[in-house]
Amino acid sequence: MIITFQDERLRKLCNDSRALVRTYGPRQAEVLRRRLDQLQAANSLGVMRTLPGRCHELTADRAGQLSLDLVHPMRLLFEPAEDPPPAKEDGGLDWGRVEAVRIIGIEDTHD
Repeated sequence: MIITFQDERLRKLCNDSRALVRTYGPRQAEVLRRRLDQLQAANSLGVMRTLPGRCHELTADRAGQLSLDLVHPMRLLFEPAEDPPPAKEDGGLDWGRVEAVRIIGIEDTHD
């Protein structure tokens, strides 16, 4: 899958192992790097449903965004990079046709 980032700062952080460890600690950095590698290796977002990390769509004010679990309570937040995102007939996201995502943040979505 193609991965882009919301901004240059986030791209640099996610592609610098030492910066990830410095910012989030070794365990969080390891899990975050694993999730990014899984996204990149996946042919489509549908593959992510079969892997650990509880990939799921968010709701309410975060509708259109997706989340992958990191070390609790942190989440990797992203969205389909296609505009408009591929949709099924019922209007829901067609996970099997999402082939590019944009990373938008690393945060605790429950704050």
